[in-house]
Amino acid sequence: MENNRQSPLQQIDYNLIFLLFLMICISCMAIYSAQEIAQYDSNFVIKQLMWYAVGAFAVAGVMILDFDQFRKLSWYLYGFGILLLIGIVIAPESLVPNINGARAWFRFGPFALQPSELMKVALIISISNTIATHNEKYIVRTLHEDLLLIGKIALIVMPPMLLILMQPDLGTSLVFIALTLSLMLVSGIRWRIIAVIILIGVLFITLLVWIYFTFPQFFLDHILDEYQLERFYAWLDPYGHKDEGYHIRNALMAIGSGQLFGKGFTHGSVYLPEAQTDFIFSIVGEEWGFIGTSVLISLFFLMIYRMINTALESNEAFGSYLCAGVIGMVTFQVFQNIGMNIQVMPITGIPLPFISYGGSSVLAQMIAFGLVLNVRSRTRKYMFE
Repeated sequence: MENNRQSPLQQIDYNLIFLLFLMICISCMAIYSAQEIAQYDSNFVIKQLMWYAVGAFAVAGVMILDFDQFRKLSWYLYGFGILLLIGIVIAPESLVPNINGARAWFRFGPFALQPSELMKVALIISISNTIATHNEKYIVRTLHEDLLLIGKIALIVMPPMLLILMQPDLGTSLVFIALTLSLMLVSGIRWRIIAVIILIGVLFITLLVWIYFTFPQFFLDHILDEYQLERFYAWLDPYGHKDEGYHIRNALMAIGSGQLFGKGFTHGSVYLPEAQTDFIFSIVGEEWGFIGTSVLISLFFLMIYRMINTALESNEAFGSYLCAGVIGMVTFQVFQNIGMNIQVMPITGIPLPFISYGGSSVLAQMIAFGLVLNVRSRTRKYMFE
């Protein structure tokens, strides 16, 4: 028996929205401080608020449809994302400029669009639809069905990953892997198979290390560029590599100098290039100290916790898979971004969700956020369930 008949508007998770509001406040304050330190001409705070406003309209648009309708749109969204990624590869440099060694953005005057960010959301929807459809068709699961599902997921993930690696953009490729694994963990695939996949991944990384030490020139020509290797050198020994380790050294200096309570709002002094994007966490650490960074991490924990609750309580498997994909994407990006600020992970250029400045990333995160709100607002609770 259904316990109550509330409209989707009444069932919106306002606690989750409040957590997002707090993150928007932190984002604007940290970005303002970052641009004051670097003395940029552009006002990134205004631009960030503008993108959040666009994102709010995107959330409203996502909320209009029942989330189950996205199953019907999944392949259209996936195809549109693939076309944008192909456009990045074939477009002239006047439209897709080379920025920091990568061709990843469409440039339209003062505006830029990074298709790989939108592709993350399209990939979550497409894989979720594939898993839900597969599980509905094969109620009794055998090894053959599990391997078939893995093959389907691989066919979905590989084309956008290859196109993104051509840019090249290793960081976004890692996000794709993280959200795919998070969906596979809840797909019903046997744990033994997932363990084998993880083992294969470890062996592959081991092989890459062996190739690097045995055939270094082949490694540089066909696997990783020199600038990507320099990031690993800087991660392992930032003080032994003066130029490559500059970012990590300054990030550690900024966070460490904040101590317990921080230096105070706009009182940061450690310079970090592009601090409003990749190293926004260091700004929080320097100006608000250990207390401030702990509050920020706690907000992420609460947001992910609310998303997990939504996934567990959803009445439809497709809704649970959507939430699982968003959780995997957000969790990995938080871990990677904070990790590279404190030398736990190498620098990959992955933004801190909802905090770092960036139009495409903010828009994609807001759309993903809207999907989770959509699932929550259309979850029915029943008596005696």
